[in-house]
Amino acid sequence: MATPGFFMGYLYKMKNYISIGKLVATHGVGGALVLKHHLGKATAFPGLKAFFLEDLPGSFLPYFPLSLKSRGEDELLIEFEGIGSKEKAARFLQKQVWLEETDFARYASASAPIALLGFVVFDGRTPLGEVLEVIEQPHQVMCRIQYKEHDDILIPINEASLVRIDQKKKQLFLDLPEGLIETQL
Repeated sequence: MATPGFFMGYLYKMKNYISIGKLVATHGVGGALVLKHHLGKATAFPGLKAFFLEDLPGSFLPYFPLSLKSRGEDELLIEFEGIGSKEKAARFLQKQVWLEETDFARYASASAPIALLGFVVFDGRTPLGEVLEVIEQPHQVMCRIQYKEHDDILIPINEASLVRIDQKKKQLFLDLPEGLIETQL
């Protein structure tokens, strides 16, 4: 798989946490950070108690927001408790920001590509696997799924392949090109 920098967005699910974006810049001298998120709508996360950052692989630490300010549809200005300077904030640049699954469901737009995490992908009537990762590219979305007992495979979602989405049952129905799966096994 290509490196994350190649893709416009790199979103995935790990246990009970879902990556919503990353910290891309510091703001001012007081330690504020800019979060570039993929939730599909502007939000200031009303009622959110904590964001999570991955300290070590699979180890998520809570960071408590002191203030949150929406800066358009996909950016948020955050001041975290305990980070009071630009120098301290700089240590967090390029880190993925995670939400617990229950919080993710409250804040993500149902029409955003990131909302496909956890959906089961079907090719026609054949179930292929659960969406583990969403990769946003300029002209399509790619979903990484674990196909049966095989390695993960990438499935394109675009106007040509999308048949329908069942939000209630968390199912994604596609019409995939013949041989797409076999070439990845």
